[in-house]
Amino acid sequence: MNIGPLETGRPWPLGAHCVDGGVNFAVFSEHADAIELCLFDAAGERETTRLPMPGRSGDIWHGYLPAAGAGLVYALRAHGRWQPELGHRFDPDKWLLDPYAREIVGGLDWRRDSAHALKARVIDEPAPAADPPRPRTPPADTVLYEAHVKGLTMRHPGVPERLRGTYAGLASKAVIAHLRRLGVTAVSLLPVHQHLDEERLAAHGLTNYWGYNTVGFFAVEPRYASSAAPRDEFRAMVRALHAAGIEVILDVVYNHTAETDAAGPTISWRGLDNLAYYRTLPGEPGVLDNPTGCGNALNLGHPRVLQMVMDSLRYWAQQMEVDGFRFDLAPVLARGDEGFDACAAFLQCVAQDPVLAGLKLIAEPWDIGPGGYQLGAFPPGWLEWNDRFRDAMRRFWLAGASNRGEFAQRLCASSDTFQARGRAPAASVNFIAAHDGFTLRDLLTYEQKRNAANGEGNRDGSHANHGWNCGAEGETADPDVLARRALLQRALLATLLLAQGTPMLCSGDELGHSQDGNNNAYCQDNATTWIAWQSADEDLIAFTAGVLALRRGLRPLPAHWASGEPDAQGVVELAWFDLDGRALDASAWRDPQARTLGALIGAAGGADGAAHPLLLLLNAEREARQFALPDGVWTVRLDSANAAHSALRVRGGNRLTLSAHSLVLLAAAGGTKAAAR
Repeated sequence: MNIGPLETGRPWPLGAHCVDGGVNFAVFSEHADAIELCLFDAAGERETTRLPMPGRSGDIWHGYLPAAGAGLVYALRAHGRWQPELGHRFDPDKWLLDPYAREIVGGLDWRRDSAHALKARVIDEPAPAADPPRPRTPPADTVLYEAHVKGLTMRHPGVPERLRGTYAGLASKAVIAHLRRLGVTAVSLLPVHQHLDEERLAAHGLTNYWGYNTVGFFAVEPRYASSAAPRDEFRAMVRALHAAGIEVILDVVYNHTAETDAAGPTISWRGLDNLAYYRTLPGEPGVLDNPTGCGNALNLGHPRVLQMVMDSLRYWAQQMEVDGFRFDLAPVLARGDEGFDACAAFLQCVAQDPVLAGLKLIAEPWDIGPGGYQLGAFPPGWLEWNDRFRDAMRRFWLAGASNRGEFAQRLCASSDTFQARGRAPAASVNFIAAHDGFTLRDLLTYEQKRNAANGEGNRDGSHANHGWNCGAEGETADPDVLARRALLQRALLATLLLAQGTPMLCSGDELGHSQDGNNNAYCQDNATTWIAWQSADEDLIAFTAGVLALRRGLRPLPAHWASGEPDAQGVVELAWFDLDGRALDASAWRDPQARTLGALIGAAGGADGAAHPLLLLLNAEREARQFALPDGVWTVRLDSANAAHSALRVRGGNRLTLSAHSLVLLAAAGGTKAAAR
């Protein structure tokens, strides 16, 4: 191809776009003195041409290359000051990756200068569908299933071997059938933006398995593709899940980049405009702020950095047709000079954006900076991971420091955190286990984490897990210990899936997957994290599916905030009582030893809209306990300790025995209304 000088071109859109028989390039840099476009051979190994960007519109550099098109490999060079103490790190000797790259060429080789590794390839994408069909499950009906694209399918016997660990594998009939059997409505995927493995991990033969180290906010991670067309395979996966009524939520990492701290590699943003792209300490432009713990934090207070994030979100929503996002370390995105700001520009932009309107937005509401814990502080419409639910449920069932008051509060979507701020109960994303921490089975198998394989001397990972090994540390053949663990798995799953709020199930917990005690398996791309389908507990899968069916059919706790006051018909929506059927006084709510609780739900609305009075009984003690039943005839719909009790009818005024470590849900026979005592 005969390459002449670049024409002036257009400043928008940012990135490289095929237009009018050529390619238009546009890149942001506020402080550069000049930007050059570098062209390479098809493999991206040899620079063939270097052209100065001829156009500048404000802080956008741009140029148009006639007679060029898709497949062209390019990088950038940025000229400017090298003054690290002032935040400027321009070095024209380094090739820089376009922040808007749709496809990334090359791989990071830590034995060489990493800046010479990554380039972008021009692609010509079709226009996105104007309004792609989506399941659009209401938040109140949503059940999340957190999963890793590779880990979910690498050992699944029903997935063709060549598709295991890929987007196509996740879209396979076997996986979709499992998701539909469970009754989940959305998969929440760990990061699928293209990412890098850190130097320390590479030196130890490990990888960043979770993927929280983004290098391409517009690029699909190619390691999860079974074909040479990752974007097409990803879109096909989304459409297959949509056809099954399942939404796709992406875990996105806009809080930091793979360039890490000041000693890290210069790949893209640092070389193009370090001072603009990254947060620095007040009055110290040469010192990176680090509320992420990853060495840097993107500066969403800058309009062009904010634009990049918004453009990326719209790209995945429109071009890739996903249904929402879970934002890693979300407070970073709303940080100003005074800390977290609930009215920050990012939150305002998302709120008014017509493309993102109606999609699901989920915050991980904490970072490690000052004032970084912000559970409940995000705007109406957002959902938030609720670690208070996780910890309270673990402590209550596993004999930690707890009381019935906190348990009931968390069971009812943490109204103390969300209700007063105008948030719906669905805002509380409830979970017992997630990718970060023990699996459910390991929570009941290990009290001490076993992270030596991570190469950090077992220093990494949380020390406060609120778990209980049930009498033996690690795997055991003791039948009593195994029975206790089985009881508690079912009780914890039932509590999660029947609670008010949005439940999130961690993949593998429904079948008893273990990570051998590793509670921080971020770098374990192996059988530690790949779901062990071959040893799946089929009874536990069936139990989980059954509880979710009850959630859909009975709606055991209302989707709105429940009142303890009688309605016009004298029916109390939700009332709590002790073993003897008495209302709890203040001291009983605070009793740190009591682990039994009953709830009478007098007017819960079922899927058919009718009232289905329900009775929820919980015994988290280590011995069986008897509950006095309210008046009426009750049918057992769920006994977490004994499936044979389903459909058992019991009459009010009698006592019902609950096994240790168990939960029972009953419905009033015939659907008659029951008044709370």
